[in-house]
This record gives sequence, structure tokens and C-alpha cells, in this order.
Amino acid sequence: MDGYGRMDKVEGGYALTFKRHFPCKPEKVFDAVTNPDIFVQWYPFATGRMDLHLGGKMYFDDGEGSEYEAVITELDYPRSFAFREVEDLIELSFQEEKTGAGSEMVFVHTFDDKEMAMYIAAGWHRCLDVLSQLVREETVEWKDNAEELREIYKEKFR
Repeated sequence: MDGYGRMDKVEGGYALTFKRHFPCKPEKVFDAVTNPDIFVQWYPFATGRMDLHLGGKMYFDDGEGSEYEAVITELDYPRSFAFREVEDLIELSFQEEKTGAGSEMVFVHTFDDKEMAMYIAAGWHRCLDVLSQLVREETVEWKDNAEELREIYKEKFR
């Protein structure tokens, strides 16, 4: 299992940060994150409708039959991608590792409800594990580990 996320208190709320390492160039990871056909495979509420430009909209299903939108706030190929989803900010940055052996992605979700942190962290942990599988062109497997991850993050975020 890839690295666990950490939570920090930031202005206006909390930031969950995850790092993932990939055996490829940042361009490949950036393309996987911004390709609507791949995005829907690792981001469960995504509809696949994405207007990929700064200020463009992305659409999500709330799971109850309603759709909501996010706005792309940063798009700098292949270094960064960010969007504001409702009140939360999702930021991804990509860089080539100094050794040239691959790349690192830093994923940050800024939100305001600390009580939800263990649930949010467990969810993103699972999503990013699937993104890693997709980038590595492995068979996608959603592990049944949400409850276990929630308990780990509950302890971690005390």
C-alpha cells in the first residue's frame, strides 16, 4: 500500500496531503489525471464531463441523482492541476524525481470539517491507489479496505 496521507491545520481549515511515486514521467501521470475516461475510473463521483481549461467546469454526481460542478483553478501542463469542488480545493502537482527514475505526485485536499478527516483520507487513499494502478497500466482493483483505513486515519489524526 502506498504512503499514508497526513493532515495539517491551514488557514480556513485542514489540508490532507498524499504523495505518490510513479515509474514514469510526470506527463503520463498528468495525462491520466486530466483524461476524462481515466478520471472517472479513480474518482467515483466524476461524470466524465470536463472542460479542460483554466476556469473550465468539471461535473460530478452526488450519488443521489443530482449533479454539481467544480471549477478548474489551475492548469499548468505537466506541473499542476487544481479545482474547487463545492467549498473544497483539490490540488495536484507533478515533478520528475531528481534521480530520473520516475515522478512524484503531491495531492492536497483542503477542507473545513475536521470530523470528516478520517473518512475523506480513507476515500482519497483508496482513489489514489486506483490511480496508481491505472498509471502503471495494472488491472484496477478497488480493495475492500475502507473501514481499516478509517481506523488508521482516526488514530493518525487524533
